[in-house]
Amino acid sequence: MTQQKTFYFDNNATTRIAPEVVDAILPFLSNYWGNPSSVYRFGNQLIQHLEDARSKVAALINADPRELIFTSCGTESNNSAIHSALMTTPGKCHVLTTAVEHSSNINFCESLEKRGYEVTFLPVESDGELDLHLLEKSIRPDTAIVSVMWANNETGVIFPMEEIAAICRSKGVLCHTDAVQTPGKLKIDVESLGVDFLSLSAHKLHAPKGIGLLYIRRRTKYLPYIIGGGQERGQRGGTENVANIIGFGRAAELALSKLEDENTRVRTLRDRLENSILDAIPHTVRNGAKEPRLPNTSNIAFDAVEAEAILMLLDQVGICASSGSACTTGSLDPSHVLTAMGLNAERASGSVRFSLGIYNTSEDVDYLLKKLPPIIAKLRAVSPSSETQSANSHRKPVATRDQR
Repeated sequence: MTQQKTFYFDNNATTRIAPEVVDAILPFLSNYWGNPSSVYRFGNQLIQHLEDARSKVAALINADPRELIFTSCGTESNNSAIHSALMTTPGKCHVLTTAVEHSSNINFCESLEKRGYEVTFLPVESDGELDLHLLEKSIRPDTAIVSVMWANNETGVIFPMEEIAAICRSKGVLCHTDAVQTPGKLKIDVESLGVDFLSLSAHKLHAPKGIGLLYIRRRTKYLPYIIGGGQERGQRGGTENVANIIGFGRAAELALSKLEDENTRVRTLRDRLENSILDAIPHTVRNGAKEPRLPNTSNIAFDAVEAEAILMLLDQVGICASSGSACTTGSLDPSHVLTAMGLNAERASGSVRFSLGIYNTSEDVDYLLKKLPPIIAKLRAVSPSSETQSANSHRKPVATRDQR
């Protein structure tokens, strides 16, 4: 039986492991499988390989290698930064974040509220942008940290992190950014960015799942989130995931080399895909600002149809896309990002995210554009709605907990 080709448009959920990364990893699964903390050479010879990988990842974000600790994922990195800020600033019990963060931040902050901490979830505008004046006014004397996603995983909307970090510095408050979606798409320079903490996850840049990093600006106080042995200079317990760290290092090199491709060829493919959908299929609208936006991401609302139905029919013809964050798949609720932007439940539930990557081709886009219009027409023909949703489906976001 011939296997159906996969047309993959869900790179914000995870990415294909690059062949070059696989080649880099394999020796550390087969030949060099020792524990780097061992006293004998078979194990501790891995230390230099780990530090070489750390230097490669540090180069990706223009950091000193000593400012990086390897974690298990972006979620751990996000949680660790906020946890440390609260633990190292006695008397400060307030966290400032946004209503459109990744679930790892939203859910962690909600758990903090249950433990007596205070959290402010800033609203966003209808295009997903953040009001910096509101952010500045919301910083309090007892704010321990401001945690803001650099680029939204669902809409691709980019927040002005340099300005946000500058506001935090002027207020004497720690600043963290979830930068998981940015490598290979945006130039990352932590020196000019000015944040105190930055999170990355390797599986978003063509490396394996299960490895991430937390950047901690030099001289920033840090209390480990995971307590164990003396690994990562005592900043993160647990035996190092050697093979995946090696893969992360190789992927970081590739991400630096692919910046131009992401911002030219991939952006062109994304724009052709988005514009063609909006032109060919009536009653569709892009969710979020056109710019500044990640060059690979397009989130489109299809009125009078459910995104899950669209995705099921796309899957039947070998196309992978998503209705939002992979970390919330299975939830019956509409995207918290889209509802925070003011979309009603019906329009949010009919929204699909297409996220391209370096392995996508013009032929992939052609195939999607051929298959999608008849799918939407088929679903609308059997929709219980007698007419498509009005273009007035947007409403002004209100800063309430219901947004989340």
